[in-house]
Amino acid sequence: MPIRVTVWHEYRHEKRNEQVRKLYPDGMHQTLATYLKTLGGIEVRTATLDEPEHGLSQSIVDTTDVMLWWGHMAHAEVQDTIVSRVQSRVLAGMGLVVLHSGHHSKIFKRLMGTTCNLKWRDEGGREALFVTKPGHPILAGIDDHFVLEHEEMYGEYFDVPEPDELLLISSFSTGEVFRSCMTWQRGVGKIVYFRPGHETYPSYHNPQVLRIIGNAVRWAAPVDGGKVPEGCPNPSPDWLKTKPD
Repeated sequence: MPIRVTVWHEYRHEKRNEQVRKLYPDGMHQTLATYLKTLGGIEVRTATLDEPEHGLSQSIVDTTDVMLWWGHMAHAEVQDTIVSRVQSRVLAGMGLVVLHSGHHSKIFKRLMGTTCNLKWRDEGGREALFVTKPGHPILAGIDDHFVLEHEEMYGEYFDVPEPDELLLISSFSTGEVFRSCMTWQRGVGKIVYFRPGHETYPSYHNPQVLRIIGNAVRWAAPVDGGKVPEGCPNPSPDWLKTKPD
């Protein structure tokens, strides 16, 4: 079965900023979706903030295996009912790949249980991303490090829970460092945070960045659909009486 991916995007900057529109004429969500469609074994659809229910109806969420999330200037406009809908699906097994300024999205903060605050400065300096866990599936095809010539700086302290895995650390030309790719599990759903992707830079045209996103989608996809018990069951101990086959 193909992995069913929904790329969710705020889709506001492209409508207001000519520089962003030149980089992503159809929106960052379409750039990411176009790449994912080239990988094979993946079905991709997109959803944006200004669609009814933000494009995330119950049926769309229920039939999504992995969701990508990019937001920045309109986090507060995301309805809490939609956040709860996505959260429930993550707990039941849907993968969630949170990109760049999605660190301050309602869904990411809800799942992390922390402020998710960090330092930032947009000077367009160089970012070097160093692999900290060689051999991890999300880093397949990535060398010891790669460089983005221009990106927004994010700096520590990044207020997130201790990750299950730290995969990449960034070093910026101005001296700051940042934990740029991390994973967690909530319920039976896998969560990935991946830092690059400021709207005024061409990071989502970079082959290494795209490869990591594609790898993250495959890694975060649920196994057998994912399933957690509903409520707090009170099972009978009769299973103790059963005989092994």
